[in-house]
Amino acid sequence: MNLINLINNALKEDIGEGDHSSLACIPVSAKGKAKLLIKEKGILAGVDVAKKIFDKVDKNLDLQILIKDGAEISNGDIVFTIEGKAISILSAERVVLNFMQRMSGIASFTHKAVSLLHGLKTKILDTRKTTPNFRLFEKEAVRIGGGNNHRMGLYDMIMIKDNHIDFAGGIRQAIEAAHTYLLENNKKLKIEIESRNLEELHEILSIGQVDRIMLDNFNIDDLKKAVLLINHKYETEASGG
Repeated sequence: MNLINLINNALKEDIGEGDHSSLACIPVSAKGKAKLLIKEKGILAGVDVAKKIFDKVDKNLDLQILIKDGAEISNGDIVFTIEGKAISILSAERVVLNFMQRMSGIASFTHKAVSLLHGLKTKILDTRKTTPNFRLFEKEAVRIGGGNNHRMGLYDMIMIKDNHIDFAGGIRQAIEAAHTYLLENNKKLKIEIESRNLEELHEILSIGQVDRIMLDNFNIDDLKKAVLLINHKYETEASGG
């Protein structure tokens, strides 16, 4: 589902057949002006999404953006002003805030995690553990916060996890099956495989034919040993714990 469809669904969810409160109390011709005021320090995300929401509700609204996505924000900052039909502003207001609050929260938390890794080659990756129907926005918020998107879904990477290994009958069988699948379906996707312990890692290294090795729930000592064993031959990823 693309971004515009998701925005349309969000507006439909909130407005339904109409903003009856505004329609009942405010003259159709009434004009208004509002501003988005920041109340907490963090990283701003969702401004571009807000613009699309306002445009969808009423293309005649005048949006003046003062702070852009990715900027550091503090209490009292004004992100934008919006001017036009009062009913249109009120109808779009809550959906805009819901998107921006959640995206800014994710971007801010991501920024804190990324800051802890300053000076290192390590990158923060996101996961598929996202809010249903909100993945595009949450992944974008991670990127705005300085993190990196992993895979968007099940369709853009082969990721061989413990369940795949167990059902395939072993590590070698799973890797070979993945290569056969890609060849038969004429697909070019990276292959990542999960290792649960050093024993599995040794087996993976003896087989090869993968792009990245995920070290899952390793303790710190074993993680250090694993990175030395891999020795830059493959991308490494640490998850869990």
